[in-house]
Amino acid sequence: MDALDLARWQFGVTTVYHFLFVPLTIGLGIFVAGLQTAWHRTGNEQYLKLTKFFGKLFLINFAMGVVTGIVQEFQFGMNWSEYSTFVGDVFGAPLAMEALLAFFMESTFLGLWIFGWDRLPKRVHLATIWAAAIGSNLSAYFILAANAWMKHPVGYEVVDGKARMTDLWAVLTNSTALAQVPHVIAGSFVVAGGFVLAVCGYWLLRTRAEMWRRAARAALVMTAIAGAVVAGTGDHSAKLMYEQQPMKLAAAEGLERDTEGAAFSVVPGLEIPKLLSFLSTNDLEAPVQGTEDLQRRFEQQFGPGDYRPDGTVVFWSFRVMIVFGLATVGLSVLGLWLTRRRREFPAWLSRAMLLALPLPLIAVIAGWLLSEIGRQPWTVAGELLTASSVSPGVSLAEVATSLTIFTLLYGALAVAETVLLARHVRKGAEEQAPVQAAEAPREPSLMY
Repeated sequence: MDALDLARWQFGVTTVYHFLFVPLTIGLGIFVAGLQTAWHRTGNEQYLKLTKFFGKLFLINFAMGVVTGIVQEFQFGMNWSEYSTFVGDVFGAPLAMEALLAFFMESTFLGLWIFGWDRLPKRVHLATIWAAAIGSNLSAYFILAANAWMKHPVGYEVVDGKARMTDLWAVLTNSTALAQVPHVIAGSFVVAGGFVLAVCGYWLLRTRAEMWRRAARAALVMTAIAGAVVAGTGDHSAKLMYEQQPMKLAAAEGLERDTEGAAFSVVPGLEIPKLLSFLSTNDLEAPVQGTEDLQRRFEQQFGPGDYRPDGTVVFWSFRVMIVFGLATVGLSVLGLWLTRRRREFPAWLSRAMLLALPLPLIAVIAGWLLSEIGRQPWTVAGELLTASSVSPGVSLAEVATSLTIFTLLYGALAVAETVLLARHVRKGAEEQAPVQAAEAPREPSLMY
């Protein structure tokens, strides 16, 4: 094992950990804003209690996401300096827009929301949470646009061994980004919906309060709709993958040779004839390239080397993503059907809702592994190999030290996060004080 291997492990571990918080923040922010809107429109105190209850969970998760995200920048400078040098001019614009526009907007208005409960008029206070939630989604857009450029680089030229951006609009409207952004955002809503369902399931097993039924129904609707968007955008992404990342598609299907009318492999030994060709092109007889034939072509194009990603990881992460994602959406559709005419949630359904917490998280992590490992051995497709991206001056011992420190630190943060979330969930929403946004000045009593 060398420094490159450990640097890849470190980036993978820290990014997967960080990605546990990102989708929940994106989806939960919109959900909290929706709850506060319902309270603003109806005056129902149940919505106020739910807003403050899930709002605190949102804030805990947001803080953890910020802390773990900072480490990514550290790694770019320490472990991946050659990569940073190559992509710096291209990545500078979208990442600056994310930090100076989206994150600044998100954090500023979130602060106003936290401290403005009894200081701001109700409409202004409601606008702050919507602005914060929109900011988190804008932040995701800029980051995903940068990530999409690594898979399908556009709007640039290589000068003196470095990528130079020639068209910012092309980078921000990259076809890969336009497919990836709605897919990831919708997946985030599924994660947030699953989180809310698990919390509501916990409380529905202990009480019949109407408040939890309202929240659960809202989460069921959000998860079902978002699941439909995930499926649609996933289909579009597969068709782009056929055109732009054929090696990833072939590895995800375990297809070794170019095949016309290619079958979809459910699991090894179980195939659906011609389905892969249809999903890739809407043509049952369309040819799909295989990993071994692509390897031969890439050697001719780029020179000697192994251009195949880890087939086992890519193959199974694709299936884990689909199975766990479908299970979450299926649970939400089933829940909507069973509660369409009745106010009560069956006890077995409330128990099943607890599974909505891990299922979508596993699905999105598997999707990330498919997306990023499937791009290997490139950090920037067709331009920069991963082996050429690592910092030349960092030793194996230095990377091992930082990996150990981050692993221990993240383990401690995981314990802290779990304790904080569990403590707040057990406390429930009934204890949330019915503080209203101010219509006139009064003595302050902060929500947090």
